Amino acid sequence: MTRIGWIGLGKMGAPMSANLVKAGHSLSVWNRTAAKAEHLRALGAEVATSPAAAVDGAEVVFAILADDAAVRGTLLGDHGVVARMAPGSVLVEMSTISPNASDDVAAAARARGVGYICAPVSGSVAFAADAKLTFIASGEQAVFDSILPLLAAMSARQFHVGPAGQARIMKLALNMMVGISAAMMGEALALGAKNGLDRETMIDVIGASAVGSPLFNYKGAALTARDYSPAFEAWMMGKDFDLVLGAAQRSNTPVPLAAQVRQGFSALVAQGDGNADFFKYVELSARLAGLEKLE
Repeated sequence: MTRIGWIGLGKMGAPMSANLVKAGHSLSVWNRTAAKAEHLRALGAEVATSPAAAVDGAEVVFAILADDAAVRGTLLGDHGVVARMAPGSVLVEMSTISPNASDDVAAAARARGVGYICAPVSGSVAFAADAKLTFIASGEQAVFDSILPLLAAMSARQFHVGPAGQARIMKLALNMMVGISAAMMGEALALGAKNGLDRETMIDVIGASAVGSPLFNYKGAALTARDYSPAFEAWMMGKDFDLVLGAAQRSNTPVPLAAQVRQGFSALVAQGDGNADFFKYVELSARLAGLEKLE
């Protein structure tokens, strides 16, 4: 049994932390909205009243927060989580954040004598509940090896991709491809609808074709039903594309497709669809094609 501190109980953090409790580990959890922690209390976790209380005595601390500002505000500074962690403990930071913010957290952990692994995840909320996520981690190999059993309790696969912040770039690359896939699907469906193809038939054919993928097949039923209940909000995908564009600018990497697709997510937010699932991009493509909706 490992004593674990857990910071952040959003869509992904809640089911992931529950899997650690079910695996027999001792968890102290904190979330800004305390009510979101009650189901974990019912499972046997301790619900902390502050981030500092959650990490008191923890051997490993997991954090999964919304953005750079939340990570800096919660983890850094004299009253932040890192400053309250015991030297020799390990911080596993799983948020989708910029490489710069990740580097700042790594530096603070190093100064405190705390091991640091950045370990964003790939997969849906359903995958999180079923412990089928993929972890993409980077940091010192020995530190990664020490927490691997904990990662395995929440995931099907775990990759170590480098000794420093490489996992952040890998996660951004994946999210860039996922977001572009929504735009690609939207344009394909709009082209078909403008030329007499049935929407549901197209979705079935695409799923069975060479371009079919786990993502398209996962989204197929929702697209057919036009159910854009958010698994991942359009505004959050726009935020991730901003991180992609920032990383690309710093490394002089041309990403023209990402830059164009980012504008589509801006349009969704401007039209009031920012809280819809990011795959509502297909309806944006329909509107741009002069279609009231894709039939």
